[in-house]
Formats: sequence, C-alpha cells, structure tokens
Amino acid sequence: MANSLRGEVLNLYKNLLYLGREYPKGDYFKRRLKNVFLKNKDVKDPEKIKELIKRGEFVMKELEALYFLRKYRAMKQRYYSDVNKSN
Repeated sequence: MANSLRGEVLNLYKNLLYLGREYPKGDYFKRRLKNVFLKNKDVKDPEKIKELIKRGEFVMKELEALYFLRKYRAMKQRYYSDVNKSN
C-alpha cells in the first residue's frame, strides 16, 4: 500500500511542477511546492497521506481553472476588442 501511495505522491508532484511552469511567479511556485512536500515527507498515516493527495489534486484543478480563465480572457481580448472600438 505504501508503494502505491508513494507513486501517487510522486505523480502529483510531477503534475503540479508541470502546471507551475506557467504560474505568474514560477520560481515562487516551485519553491513553495517543494517546501510543502518536504514539510509533509514524514507523514506515515495512509489516511493522512490520502487527504494530502486530495488537497494537492484540488490545487491542481484550481491551477487548471486559472490557466483556462487566463486563456479565455486573452482570446476574448483579441477577438472582441475591435467590436468595442467600432461602437
């Protein structure tokens, strides 16, 4: 059981690190991510580890939503800025 949780944690870390590349303060995000994972490295309780994994997955979803929103705003600005200027 510990190996499967370890794999999940590593996968979560890799995914968050990948998503953090485009975070506005990328260096800050990497440092903070590493500190959080190091802070919780001594947790042995499988239930607590699962809870922390769920929290990490929530952060991942929030980052994805942030990026989609940023992309939407950029697209909207590009394609609808001319409509507003002509009125």
